[in-house]
Amino acid sequence: MEPIGDQNDDGTFVPFTDILFNALLGFAVMVFVAFSLINPTAESKSGTVNLKAELVISATWPDNSPDDVDLYVQDPSGNTVWFKNKEAGLMHLDRDDRGGLEGHSLDVNGHTVESHYNQETVTIRGFIPGQYIANVVEYANNTKAPTPVSIEIQKINPVLTVAAYQTVTLDHKGEEKTAARFNLDADGNVTNVTLQPKSILQELFAKGR
Repeated sequence: MEPIGDQNDDGTFVPFTDILFNALLGFAVMVFVAFSLINPTAESKSGTVNLKAELVISATWPDNSPDDVDLYVQDPSGNTVWFKNKEAGLMHLDRDDRGGLEGHSLDVNGHTVESHYNQETVTIRGFIPGQYIANVVEYANNTKAPTPVSIEIQKINPVLTVAAYQTVTLDHKGEEKTAARFNLDADGNVTNVTLQPKSILQELFAKGR
């Protein structure tokens, strides 16, 4: 008498289980690969912003203020960026923010979207060693009151760090103040931050700009 377990064994049971196991294994691998591709990387989870710049200099003044403040930045070679010259050397003025004068609202599908944030930003895309000067000028003083302007210098790489932060006050239309005068070395380190004044406007006017 043949054992009960061997009555229907025609030799195909073992190969069938091998094929089934391999199919399940392949499916599991494909699912793993798919989830790996859609899973956010550690960099995206950390909120890292891949900004194409080495340094960022920003000037901000009170939200909703109708005053117009302009940022001027001069590099060691004498290149200057401002609202009439938005690119010079390795520097770029990202936006000429005119305060409450214009540009703070947008119509989207019949709805008005507003921004109450006042800021001008200059990005520096390479390290030119030497002294930089960041000045602020009050183009319009619609509030007829002093305007506090904060200057922040951020080093982007390898991680974002605030190299300097300070506030100056502009009292009237046309007033110019040096908000940050600093040195930059070949590695992009910011040193010797002072408020030693220098008029960039006078220099531009002398050159007929």
